[in-house]
Amino acid sequence: MQEDSPVQNENTPDTSQTVPPRRTGRRNRLIVLGAAALVALGLGGVAVATSGTDHPAPAAVSLDAQARADSASRADRSVRESSTPVAPSLSPTPSPSAVSASPTPAKTATAKAKPKPKKTTKPTPAWVDPMPGAAITSCYGQRWGTLHAGIDLALPSGTPIHAAAAGTVTQAGDAADGYGNSVFIDHGNGYLTHYAHQSRIAVTVGQKVKAGQVIGYEGATGDATGPHLHFEVHQGMWNQIDPAPFMRARGVDLGC
Repeated sequence: MQEDSPVQNENTPDTSQTVPPRRTGRRNRLIVLGAAALVALGLGGVAVATSGTDHPAPAAVSLDAQARADSASRADRSVRESSTPVAPSLSPTPSPSAVSASPTPAKTATAKAKPKPKKTTKPTPAWVDPMPGAAITSCYGQRWGTLHAGIDLALPSGTPIHAAAAGTVTQAGDAADGYGNSVFIDHGNGYLTHYAHQSRIAVTVGQKVKAGQVIGYEGATGDATGPHLHFEVHQGMWNQIDPAPFMRARGVDLGC
């Protein structure tokens, strides 16, 4: 039987000829869109690969992977090295007790240090030589028919003269009777000492002096043939006694 073909209306468009062209246009558009997408993806991949500063994530991922690899390598190496036997050291390490047994240089220096002796000043004797080192040119006694009432001590002119003992100056100046410039010292025990023929006097009347203090300088004033010290000891004023035994009893030898 022959099927009845549908009746075609004049107003109905003929689709038998337009369908193939419509399908061909859609396929072409899909191909063009696919190609454009592939090109876009390729350009994006290139941008991601070539741009290091805009996309640091891939570098971070690669660095983290490298760090894990290095860590695994070190762990494996440490396991292998720990299994290798270590030869014992030939030089033993000194024990703390042996090190502490030897004294340090500072302690040794301290132990050897000796305390410095204290300086002491020797006390001045109560009586001293009025002109140490002098030559004796005349002793106490008779000379040229008269009494030489003292001891003459000679050194170069200007030699210092010292007080034989502590006391008070009772006279300083020209004593007359050929003594020239003289100093008298009262020692407060009934005795006086007399120092004559001085070139220059260094003390004044009423001045307190100590044993050994400079009271003047040797000279040749008055009746003198040369510079010397005429030294006398008085037991009371103008009562001269021999100075040699008197001074010797007090630890001073004048050489007469």
